[in-house]
Amino acid sequence: MPLTILGLSGAVGHDPSAALYIDGKLVAAAEEERFVRDKHAKNRMPYEAAKFCLNQAGIRPADVDAVAIPFAPISLFTPARWHYARRYAYAPDRALDAIFTGNRRYHRYRKRIEWCLLQLGFDPKKIRIEPVEHHLAHAASAYLCSGFTEKTAILGIDGKGEYATTFFGWGENGRIHKIKEFYDPDSLGGLYGALTEYLGFDMLDGEFKVMGMAPYGDPSRHDFSRLAKFENGELTVNTDYANVIGFRRYKEKGKGCYFSPELVKWLGPKREGDVADEPYIHYAASIQALFERLSLAMIDHYLGDILRETGRIAFAGGCALNVKLNQKIIARPEVKELFVQPAASDAGTAVGAAAWVSQRYGVPVEKMEHVYLGPEYSNEDVIAAIAQYGRKRGVRLDWEKIESDALPGKVAGILAEGNPVAWFQGRMEFGPRALGNRSILGCPSVPGVADRINEEIKFRERWRPFCPSMLDTVGPRMFGTDHPAPFMTFTFEVNEEWKTRVPEVVHEDGTSRAQILRREFNPRYYDLMRELEKLTGNGVALNTSLNRRGEPMICSPEDALGMFYGSDLKYLVMQDVLVRKEKV
Repeated sequence: MPLTILGLSGAVGHDPSAALYIDGKLVAAAEEERFVRDKHAKNRMPYEAAKFCLNQAGIRPADVDAVAIPFAPISLFTPARWHYARRYAYAPDRALDAIFTGNRRYHRYRKRIEWCLLQLGFDPKKIRIEPVEHHLAHAASAYLCSGFTEKTAILGIDGKGEYATTFFGWGENGRIHKIKEFYDPDSLGGLYGALTEYLGFDMLDGEFKVMGMAPYGDPSRHDFSRLAKFENGELTVNTDYANVIGFRRYKEKGKGCYFSPELVKWLGPKREGDVADEPYIHYAASIQALFERLSLAMIDHYLGDILRETGRIAFAGGCALNVKLNQKIIARPEVKELFVQPAASDAGTAVGAAAWVSQRYGVPVEKMEHVYLGPEYSNEDVIAAIAQYGRKRGVRLDWEKIESDALPGKVAGILAEGNPVAWFQGRMEFGPRALGNRSILGCPSVPGVADRINEEIKFRERWRPFCPSMLDTVGPRMFGTDHPAPFMTFTFEVNEEWKTRVPEVVHEDGTSRAQILRREFNPRYYDLMRELEKLTGNGVALNTSLNRRGEPMICSPEDALGMFYGSDLKYLVMQDVLVRKEKV
């Protein structure tokens, strides 16, 4: 009988997801937000995502051998709970709770998982539930999915799991060995999130915006070293300013923030609005610089020997999506290859927990080569959705079915004429990046196309950058490196020639966060870029996620039609079907 492991995340109150391994193969993975249309799906369980995974595999709950969850009880006889209590002594209720009832959150989560399983048709009394420590699940999602066979350094940085915030370890022969963990409130992810709030964005979502704002500022204008230090192998965050709880929090409209009034006294009022203005651009640059400096120092201290031995490193946790840090890691001479889990945030812990349990049961998991793991829809599904959408609104939509072989050339022509296109194909991506199946595409050599997408389609801040997808033959020429980059988890310096060839996908600092695609993993998208290369000379597409500001990525044809008719997009391609707003 095949070994079947279902991973379910959502323990820390956001980004619930499900992932299904059968005999070491990841057959399905999806985030709950895509089905319920609620970004990050806060305080939900991954019911719809799990139901999809089971249906995709064609299995019943009785066929599942174990359910892996990325949250585990933490013993009082380890440093974690004591560290939390000592560092939060200014809030005695929280400190004492950590010591006397420190696993209450785990028990509450497990009960919610059992309820979710019951709704899915499982018998919670019969199914084996396997808890995996949160940061171990992150580590497993990186190392076990990397495909690295050599000894591998493992890094995990995020806000917080049970108590841990940072993980250093190494993997070899499928086993993970822990070297060191840091505990709340000593969290670089938490610190970056607190400054994200101060800069006027939402935690869990706005960190990318801070990173995108940073190149417009000058990090030397403000010294942020008082916020955190790394000395003698220990990270310490200054809780006079950030990672604060209780009465130390700055409050706005009754809501507490993770920074303090002391931070506001030092830096001035909290930022408001969408403009990338001074002094806030310099604050963004300063927190990014501090984050990079401390992260690299910690890597040197705990993982330097392993990197000098083998050059391999695997990275997960929400901070692994900080592509500027990843660029600095790759640039280090001792690093041969960095693998970043493409769903590095808590959504990816469903994969990590399931992979860890599968490995422990004696079935190694396969290398993660792609993330096309979600639902897919046929031409018939698309046409039915178009008909239903038209009936509801009493209109007849303008659409046509294109021959499959002709579609890439047809769409490339529309792009080359300067038109953005909504591109809906195959199985939905797992993780935060659109990688050519749920994307808005543009031609990056057309002046102004990025501003048009920001202002008229995505409705987001004008200074936000866009990323390129490109043929694998283009990557080495555009960046001067052959480092694998299939998941948009790294930025690279763009060669001078290409800055003028594809300016719409080059950020303020001369870098691009790239997807370098091999044809075997997405033939249709590859062929589209090949057709674009014939027309423009550049096998590169501007690629951003198919959604509007504040919304999760599109999942179904119905979602795509709603977004299409709620924006200034003129063309939507779903499978072989081209929908137009007007005949051109």
